[in-house]
Amino acid sequence: MLMANDWLTIALAKGRILPPTLELFEAAGINCEELRADTRKLIFSLAEHKLRFIMAKPTDIPTYVEYGVADLGVVGKDVLMEQERELYELLDLKLGACRLSVARKVGCGKFTGGYVATKYPHITEKYFQQQGKQFEVIKLHGSIELAPLLQLADVIVDLVSTGKTLVDNQLEEVETIAHITTRLIANPGSYQVKGERVSALTALLAQVLAQGE
Repeated sequence: MLMANDWLTIALAKGRILPPTLELFEAAGINCEELRADTRKLIFSLAEHKLRFIMAKPTDIPTYVEYGVADLGVVGKDVLMEQERELYELLDLKLGACRLSVARKVGCGKFTGGYVATKYPHITEKYFQQQGKQFEVIKLHGSIELAPLLQLADVIVDLVSTGKTLVDNQLEEVETIAHITTRLIANPGSYQVKGERVSALTALLAQVLAQGE
């Protein structure tokens, strides 16, 4: 299901990445004041720019884009790696930079196998399989740092930004799986049907990013 050809529908991630995302769009000349309002609205239409924005959970954005209810999406590379959907990755927006890393309790020695707690079972399985280690993944949805402290897991795989949370919980980062930033993604059908509009917006955002370097 694709929207009318003269409009673009963009899925944005709710949460900490939303303010810098809106700043980027505003720097590209798109007035996002309505999207900043304290409201429970989830869909916003900007007729002036013929843009429609959907506010969604980060993990749902690839689904909306893959099925074509959103032409474009803004989402972290970690989500794309975990879900591996049929999408076009158009641009690195360089927002929310962090690392997807392996961490363990300080002084526990090298991880040779065992239990791994994570929100990213698919990435984790691929990573440790490539290393030939024997392991079992335990999927958690929050406070992954608790797992080693409660002896639920030997190591964790999670996003690390400053590393302060790890330090506060007597954990240390020992391996980096991937460097993560936010990406602009597209539905393949939308990219074909609305190519000019998609390319124009992508180029505009790329220009803003280049100016900020």
